[in-house]
Amino acid sequence: MTAHEPLAYDAFVELAAADSAVVGLVLKGSRAHEGMTTEYSDHDLYVVLADGAKTDLTRFTGHRTPELDLVVLSLVEFRAAGMPGFERYALARAKVVFDRLDGVIAQILTSKARLGAGEAFRAASEWLDAYANSLYRSVKNDRDGHALAARLDAADSIRFLLELLFALDRRPRPYNKYLEWELARFPLPGWDTGLLLDAADHISGAGDVTTQRRLFAQVEAAARRAGHGPVLDAWGEDLYLMRPQ
Repeated sequence: MTAHEPLAYDAFVELAAADSAVVGLVLKGSRAHEGMTTEYSDHDLYVVLADGAKTDLTRFTGHRTPELDLVVLSLVEFRAAGMPGFERYALARAKVVFDRLDGVIAQILTSKARLGAGEAFRAASEWLDAYANSLYRSVKNDRDGHALAARLDAADSIRFLLELLFALDRRPRPYNKYLEWELARFPLPGWDTGLLLDAADHISGAGDVTTQRRLFAQVEAAARRAGHGPVLDAWGEDLYLMRPQ
């Protein structure tokens, strides 16, 4: 097998597991999310090597085909992957295919799925302010007759809102593709999943001000309970425009 030959997933897993330099194989993406695979789904596989190990498998670094995408990296690099970064959610819900370290690979994935208390608090404060900013702009633009701007700001606000809600629960936000999957299996405490998704859909599509304000009332209460009142209070009288009328 060479780096230029088509690689089958099962064949590569067998090859990698037989190499003593490989300490872990981790599958992420749609194949790690039950029920999300399609005929177009490839296998996204992390190949974790012992630190300082030498192996011919490094020739597959960057391998990418419709069936198999490989990321080859050391154990220390794997610990740091997505911490922070775009890959964090993917790794938080990834599946261990092979673990030569008696559970260490699984422990690393578990650590990525849970934000530290300080990390989560800081992130939530930032996302709350960003959410309030977009919400305020949307409502103000709607008031002033700027319909397109109001809808665009409303759509932006949902992105920041989701980041905020997951940070409040000390979890990385899922990619949009997996949002419904995630919430169906791991609901956000204190939130009705169906109502939240309906509101996100309605706000993103229509920018409805009444729905935005109603949702903000729930967000404000949750944020204040979590200790983020000062972020909201900094908005002063502008809060009245965001709240239900």
